[in-house]
Amino acid sequence: MLEAGNTHKNDPNDALSVAVAALRSKASRAVAADDHAAVLRMRGRRHRDLDQARNQVACGLHAVLAELVPGGLASEITTVKAEAIIERAPAGDPVAATRLDLSAELLADLRHLDDQIRESKKKLATAVRASGTSVTGLFGVGPVVAAIVIGDAADVRRFATRDRFAAWNGTAPVEVSSGEKKIHRLSLRGNRRASYAIHVAAVTQIRHKHSDGRAYYDKKIAEGKTRKEALRCLKRRISDAIYACLLADATKAAAADDPGGQPGSDSDSGAAGSHPRHRLFGPATPGPQPSVRRPTPPRPAPPAARRTPEEEPDPNHLTQRGFVLHS
Repeated sequence: MLEAGNTHKNDPNDALSVAVAALRSKASRAVAADDHAAVLRMRGRRHRDLDQARNQVACGLHAVLAELVPGGLASEITTVKAEAIIERAPAGDPVAATRLDLSAELLADLRHLDDQIRESKKKLATAVRASGTSVTGLFGVGPVVAAIVIGDAADVRRFATRDRFAAWNGTAPVEVSSGEKKIHRLSLRGNRRASYAIHVAAVTQIRHKHSDGRAYYDKKIAEGKTRKEALRCLKRRISDAIYACLLADATKAAAADDPGGQPGSDSDSGAAGSHPRHRLFGPATPGPQPSVRRPTPPRPAPPAARRTPEEEPDPNHLTQRGFVLHS
């Protein structure tokens, strides 16, 4: 997988090292068939692509209409506003007529994308309901946010704690302290799509004054934190709540798949498949390769030569130090 085909590089050795480390890891996951997470990941990617395409078309339409209106357009363009501008704009010279034609084409593309996005939201909501997740019970977490988080996180049991889950989605702040002053800033690491989804949920809670998230946000503001710091605290709290819901859903699904057993009863060796009978890829460290040649029989040791009477040492012979040398 990591080999690039260039013999001047050490990619084959790196691939072998990665495979050995994966086989020896205690946190390895068993291969399983794709479930609702794969469906939500594909639906979420499709919805994201449609949103990006709509933004691109809307920016192009705004740029063309700004040349038809004296002074340009300062506000965001909508389909109703764009249609009104096209109807009022005079088609005098060929340049203005071409701009009107382009505006009409871009408006038609924008409406078509809006229809596709609405249909994508319906299919996305159906897929989220079919997954049976409890994440949508959180305030501010809709089908789009749930699909992004579940699709990218996949099996939440691969995160040992909620802290690791927060580090994965980028809601765990990074400490940039200097001396005795402790400062925490936004982490730019982690999964940016999951971080964006949690950010949308946090902003939704802040906009509704009756939500618990807004109360928590106001509490952090009263403690002396800035708005950005309070927002980061709220995002981390939402991340912990999402992790708890996903973990509960995974435990419930494991209990439903194995009604006779108890979830979490497998040992680390059983999960990693360390028993020789359950290994799929052989031993972690490859041994010597078998040879096709016939083994060479060992040579017999030569018999020891016997000494003649002339070669036997004299028992009364003295060395230079005056000691008798015995054989």
